[in-house]
Amino acid sequence: MPVSLLTALSPLDGRYRGKVAGLCEHFSEHGLIRNRVRVEIAWLEALAAEPAFAEIAPFSPATVAELDAVAAQFDEGDSAAVKEIEAATNHDVKAVEYWLKKRLGHNAEVAAVSEFIHFACTSEDINNTSHALMLKAGRDEALLPVFDEIAARLRELAHRHADLPMLSRTHGQPASPTTLGKEIANIAARLLRARDGIARVALTAKFNGAVGNYNAHLAAWPDFDWEAFNRRFIESLGLEFNPYTIQIEPHDAMAELFDAVARTNTILIDACRDIWMYISLGYFRQRLKDGEVGSSTMPHKVNPIDFENAEGNFGMANAVLRHFSEKLPVSRMQRDLTDSTVLRNMGVGFGHSALGAVSMLRGLGKLEAEPARLAADLDACWEVLAEPVQTVMRRFGIANPYEQLKSLTRGKGISRDVLREFIAALAIPQGERDRLLAMTPANYTGKAAELARRI
Repeated sequence: MPVSLLTALSPLDGRYRGKVAGLCEHFSEHGLIRNRVRVEIAWLEALAAEPAFAEIAPFSPATVAELDAVAAQFDEGDSAAVKEIEAATNHDVKAVEYWLKKRLGHNAEVAAVSEFIHFACTSEDINNTSHALMLKAGRDEALLPVFDEIAARLRELAHRHADLPMLSRTHGQPASPTTLGKEIANIAARLLRARDGIARVALTAKFNGAVGNYNAHLAAWPDFDWEAFNRRFIESLGLEFNPYTIQIEPHDAMAELFDAVARTNTILIDACRDIWMYISLGYFRQRLKDGEVGSSTMPHKVNPIDFENAEGNFGMANAVLRHFSEKLPVSRMQRDLTDSTVLRNMGVGFGHSALGAVSMLRGLGKLEAEPARLAADLDACWEVLAEPVQTVMRRFGIANPYEQLKSLTRGKGISRDVLREFIAALAIPQGERDRLLAMTPANYTGKAAELARRI
């Protein structure tokens, strides 16, 4: 059966392909091969540019330009040619080396030093560097931008509804009022902090040979400072050099990144569930989309499907990402291949994260607050003012203020008039009594509006 959007095994490559297509450039098989080619070419150029290696003639500007073009213009046809070689070698990185020798064989300068392609490298030198480049690009160009869009949308909602009073619910029960904007600001603040955590992860790479000791390098040039040279090479690619490794880079930075993304996804799962509840309570309604159907049998339905889709995809992402962060830092002795097949699924973790974010962003764009519904809930819960009343009573030394208000309000609603009658009888200064009498569930919101505007 030919692979298509309808026959793809993974929904990321089928149903949702259009929403995560930007990640394919980075995490597909083609993306991996392209990065391997980029690293191999950069390594050859670095060797040729080093004066200490007399056996490698420096490349002319024309040859450097050609090498750069091969890396920059590497396309799917080139990947297919590499895969043809791999079918014979049964080794994916060696296939890249052979393809480069063939592809550049016409260039006399490169042909003269063709055995310096993949010089002193183990496959993991190429692979770990390529994986780090893939993750860096996927994070910076695909994942962070959509998280930033969500944060911007949340900030806009927080500012717009900074003054709109809302009944809080702790343990699902009426609690001290807040504002709708402040509750959205809480989400934005968490997301911004988590987003910065993702961005701060320094992606590491190693380039130190078969078991991390420069054995082959020193066999060829025993007096050369290979560690300093290879550090400069890795840093030239925008990565952080890891000097202490076994054959593989230990993936600790990867685990840190995957954990950071998973933590961000968890924050957004929490947000999706709360917003789902706000929609259920009628605090938000969702803008209608022409032609859309909410139920196959109930015509009235407008379901919060975007937030449900987001929650599900963030959960799928975290299942994969947490496996990555637990598995990848563990390797038997100097090397085993259990990481290889796992690393090929990096795009799955990032893909479901991005898909969840896209769905959540779409849902946020449909939200419209319902002030009348918010006001009705507040007006039905005058008992939430038991908190400020008993707190002021404490200030003026009235005995057992908490217990008095508990007796008046716990487990039962009270009316505005009952509460005002209680306040009127308090032995407190008249100014304080007037302030409490002027208090309503809608204006007892503390610094909520100020905090919402500050985000």
